[in-house]
Amino acid sequence: MNKILKEKIMEAFSSVLPITAIVLIASVFLVPMPTGTILTFIVGASLLVLGMGFFTMGADMAMMPMGEGIGIQLTKTSNLVFVLMVSFVMGLVITIAEPDLQVLAHQVPSIPYFNLIFAVACGVGFFLVVSVLRIFLKIRLSVLLFVFYFITFGLVFFAPANFVPVAFDSGGVTTGPITVPFILSMGLGLAAIRTDKNSRDDSFGLVALCSVGPILAVLLLGIFFNPEGAAVESHRIPAVITSRDVVELFAFEFPTYATDVLKALGAILVIFLIFQLISRRYNRRQLARIGVGFLYTFIGLVVFLTGVNVGFIPVGQFLGAELAVAPFRWILVPLGMLFGYFIVKAEPAVHVLVKDVEEISSGAIPQKAMKQGLSIGMASALALSMLRILLGIPLLWILVPGYIIALVLTFFVPAIFTGIAFDSGGVCSGPLTSTFLLPLAMGTCEGVGGNLMIDAFGIVAMVAMTPLIVIQVMGLIYRKKLKTSDELSRDELEALALDDSGVIIEYDYEGAV
Repeated sequence: MNKILKEKIMEAFSSVLPITAIVLIASVFLVPMPTGTILTFIVGASLLVLGMGFFTMGADMAMMPMGEGIGIQLTKTSNLVFVLMVSFVMGLVITIAEPDLQVLAHQVPSIPYFNLIFAVACGVGFFLVVSVLRIFLKIRLSVLLFVFYFITFGLVFFAPANFVPVAFDSGGVTTGPITVPFILSMGLGLAAIRTDKNSRDDSFGLVALCSVGPILAVLLLGIFFNPEGAAVESHRIPAVITSRDVVELFAFEFPTYATDVLKALGAILVIFLIFQLISRRYNRRQLARIGVGFLYTFIGLVVFLTGVNVGFIPVGQFLGAELAVAPFRWILVPLGMLFGYFIVKAEPAVHVLVKDVEEISSGAIPQKAMKQGLSIGMASALALSMLRILLGIPLLWILVPGYIIALVLTFFVPAIFTGIAFDSGGVCSGPLTSTFLLPLAMGTCEGVGGNLMIDAFGIVAMVAMTPLIVIQVMGLIYRKKLKTSDELSRDELEALALDDSGVIIEYDYEGAV
């Protein structure tokens, strides 16, 4: 086996192991589960590990170099209208192909499937154009975020109440494992051509703005489509008794996800081939590497999505439904925190983001610190989500003050942390959120007799919101440490002096040397 691939798989194993352990412990001490359900979960977890390993390898070899190359090439084109048209089409095609969005669209049968998909895709395409313009015109990200979120929360009062949680959830699921590596790398490529001091800061923020588009699109769709009601599709736990049933269950679903991923990657491949024919940017060796990377990405996503969709959905809903009717149902709050803390490390797109952050910051923001910050944010989101469902708290009571805090912080933290924070919000809400945490919320909601559309939906929105605050708080701490370090450096320089004997005395942080 390829050494790098083996390292990726082992990294994925260490990320997924805590989640698997928590579920197995819960199945013994809290909620006894059918043996078939547990076996399905274990097989799903194994496929998740294997899929993550292949996906991260493929993203490194194909998705990221391709996105960055297209970003750099676009900056060399003097025709701005052409650049913006290409950006819109790319955003539109990639979003339509995103598997997470297709999962969400099936949950809302009261709006035609194509209408919802197309509206969200247009939202992403439009805001990708806005993102490109921002980099070219050097507009501060915090200003645009403040303006567009102000418009978003203004539209909330005109949209049907049932569609508000779905709208905010769509902003999270749209930026999934296919969209994120491509858009992140495109941002790096667009900013790399600039030589000013703010180019590094502006390399982040594309995912942040592209997450706003779907929210606005679904809110507008709800206002103009004006459906009389909103229904939601509840997941059914499959009857699994023998090990053969488990194998057949995965084998039956495997072609479905292979077809979905093939369509998604096929759309991106067509865009790339057209780009290569026009620009001739990549040589044969680079094209061969990208081709192998596409194959790794395909294998990884098919295996990953099959594992989480088949193995994690039944367990998530079963846990939520059983614990919600138990005398100790409040254990869902700390249990949710545990799931949130560890599950974010298993999201494929998170691995792409933290690697980009470490590289673009020249190691100043290490992967370990980013993962820790995202884990804390995710744990907070799950605790608040479980409390909201159990107590019936309206989603906007949490989202409005949360976003106000996040937007206010943008004016006090280094600009790069604002871009990273708002990008993280979209990145954290990936396939595991929609296939494990959303079913967990739906099961809990059914157990307490809540409204699935209003109470269960919104968990993705919570997951997307909390990193905005946590990462920016990290930015405040980083700025304070940097300021302290600068002061110490100046003190050291001032401490270099000649004593009476003419010997130079140097001082370190502890004292004289």
